Amino acid sequence: MKVLMLGWELPPFISGGLGTACKGIADGLIKNYIDLIFVIPTGRGGDSVLDSSVKVICADKYIPAQNYLRDFNKKYKQDEENQIVGDFSPYYTSRKNLPSNKAEEAIAEKISLQEEHSILNFAGNYGRNLFLEVMKYAYIGRALGEEESFDIIHAHDWMTFPAGIAAKEASGKPLVVHVHSTEYDRSCLHQNNTIIDIEKKGFDAADKIIAVSFYTKNMIAEKYEVNPDKIEVVHNAVDKNTQFLRYQIRKGFEEKIVLFLGRITEQKGPGYFLDAAVKVLNKMSNVRFVMSGSGDMFPQIVSKMAEYDIADKFHFTGFLNGDMVETIFAMSDLYIMPSVSEPFGISPFEALLYDIPVVISKQSGASEILEHAPKVNFSDTDELAAIIIKMLEDKELRDTVVRQCKEDMQNISWANSSARIKKIYNQLAGK
Repeated sequence: MKVLMLGWELPPFISGGLGTACKGIADGLIKNYIDLIFVIPTGRGGDSVLDSSVKVICADKYIPAQNYLRDFNKKYKQDEENQIVGDFSPYYTSRKNLPSNKAEEAIAEKISLQEEHSILNFAGNYGRNLFLEVMKYAYIGRALGEEESFDIIHAHDWMTFPAGIAAKEASGKPLVVHVHSTEYDRSCLHQNNTIIDIEKKGFDAADKIIAVSFYTKNMIAEKYEVNPDKIEVVHNAVDKNTQFLRYQIRKGFEEKIVLFLGRITEQKGPGYFLDAAVKVLNKMSNVRFVMSGSGDMFPQIVSKMAEYDIADKFHFTGFLNGDMVETIFAMSDLYIMPSVSEPFGISPFEALLYDIPVVISKQSGASEILEHAPKVNFSDTDELAAIIIKMLEDKELRDTVVRQCKEDMQNISWANSSARIKKIYNQLAGK
């Protein structure tokens, strides 16, 4: 069976968990004997780390799409005045509409961009021209639907849904949409209605919807009025075959480290982590808190930290990847995920590979698997602080949490997740 898989990012070019999950799913499908065509907006001059048996198509180099340039330009000129403009970064920062003068500047920038570049030009990120690129990617989807041979279309998250719909219309093949997060997860109380509309159209057009957790399935069914029978839950996983080693790192101090690693956005709950840190520091002195990541709430968190006067105990590392992530995990004693709304959350599983105990929010898909991890409501910073203190003071408890959580993880793997996805493919293909 051959699958046309549409994604917005793929390692080594990632902004968060989406690209990592796409790679894990693709690698698992290969092991389950699925023939993949993986499409991304651009390779940005680099090479994918996917198995060489995967055909990777970079949309900005897909020559057959040139035949669709005339239609795209016509459509663009009709729609350019109606395009929603904003600072959209769904996996990096939250989205907020720009002030009117900024919006006018952005429209002018988009028009200039389109005059200078053709449909084959993509930045492939989550910047100001995201909606334009999503629309261009949809035309690539139409081209792929007519030019390529495949049995199933599999689109990851809203940026690829229009392309998936276009590929389905052109090819007549079944469409699977995979939901790693919804706009309600990413933006909390500041949803963008245009993105919600795109998600809704994708859900309606799909022959099957894959949600990364029951938490997400319930969100889709309730918020988008989708029949639950149309939604299958396939949990994400973590690459347990990678043997992470605790580096021989000297911290330079004796205090324990409590880690927050993720985007510093409303969705991830960094403010609650900071508030809990203050309450812990009022009762303990032998601990430091580290916030690793970047995002639109960073200035607010820094300002609040300064007001609390805990700069000597609260540290920022900025965005980390590769060896730097492994280093900060290796140095840490406790990992906290206080997300407001987390469809899944791979990072607690990664922390456990380093034998780091975790505390996670009840509002997360990870809580469905990590039965033995301490859980809190994201906003209950008194309870979170009390759990942090208890965990830091009791090594036996920390070791027990790690051991039991690793037992919880035994049945999750990308191979198992991909086997479930393959079963969905077979059902849609009538096999």
